[in-house]
Amino acid sequence: MAISKTLTPSYLFLILLLLIPFNHSFSDPTRPDILSDLTHLRIQSPTGVIHLTDQLLRQILTVKTPRPFSFLIFFDAKQLHSKTELSLPTLKTEFTLLSSSYYTNNNPDNSKIFFFTIEFQESQTSFALFGVNSVPHLRLIPPSATDLKKDSIQMDGSDLARLVESMAEFVEGNTKINVGPIHRPPMISKKQMSVIVLAGLILSPFLVEKIVSGGTLLHDKHVWMVGSIFVYFFSVSGAMHNIIRKMPMFMMDREDPSKLVLFYQGSGMQLGAEGFAVGFLYTILGLLLAFMTHFLVRLKSRTVQRVVMLFALFVSFLSVKKVIQLDNWKTGYGIHAYWPSSWN
Repeated sequence: MAISKTLTPSYLFLILLLLIPFNHSFSDPTRPDILSDLTHLRIQSPTGVIHLTDQLLRQILTVKTPRPFSFLIFFDAKQLHSKTELSLPTLKTEFTLLSSSYYTNNNPDNSKIFFFTIEFQESQTSFALFGVNSVPHLRLIPPSATDLKKDSIQMDGSDLARLVESMAEFVEGNTKINVGPIHRPPMISKKQMSVIVLAGLILSPFLVEKIVSGGTLLHDKHVWMVGSIFVYFFSVSGAMHNIIRKMPMFMMDREDPSKLVLFYQGSGMQLGAEGFAVGFLYTILGLLLAFMTHFLVRLKSRTVQRVVMLFALFVSFLSVKKVIQLDNWKTGYGIHAYWPSSWN
């Protein structure tokens, strides 16, 4: 029997279905369109950080678990940026530094993890889904997470004080992803360095003339004395560590927000106030020793020498004792004194 060339409505409907391209969002449970959208948004961002909204989060949650990626969210609230004790702008900058360093160290097409920032006023629904009611807050959502509140991993707020280094350790410790070294921008840009070099070349003849004639501050011994004390304090207080890592002077107590934490218990970090306290104690010790060896020996009165020396030694002993107590409290390692066996 010959096949009729007249198409019945049912055959026509079947052919139309075959001709229409099938949507990937129904055929592929991993939603590759979402993955490509996230990759596109990441490429558009200079630092690789994507601005997360309620709608975008709903689209991500439609991806069947386990998802082909993890994502790290920094919860922000612009209305609290003025509260210096929270350090939200600084932490947000460190978070973007984490993202840019990761994509610098790894393949730009890497989609194992995405970095998001979310704002409270724009996405209160998402804040409620995660159960976030305070900032700063950092949370990692693994590929297998179905319940955002229970299955996601929150970073300890006290670890945020260590800034981007602690964030990188948090990611590497909870995933199999290697962040790599952190690439901080230089303190002085190339343009600023060019201006400084040009100004130095222009002023160099005048500076050389001043130095040769001896009419500069560099020829004043008191300036060198003050400078040496400053360098000593700068070195023993850990100020360079605080500047490089942008450590805060203090942080807010999580249990009582009205209190400030000046000393952090743990060897992993040091707050600015803590370093200045130790530097102050060491500087007192150094100044007293310098006074005894350079000025006290010039006094004619032996009685005054002995009284001042005993007082200076007593204050120096208290300073060193305080530093040892702080180190013992901070690290858990004690320092014990032992008498020579011949003294027993």
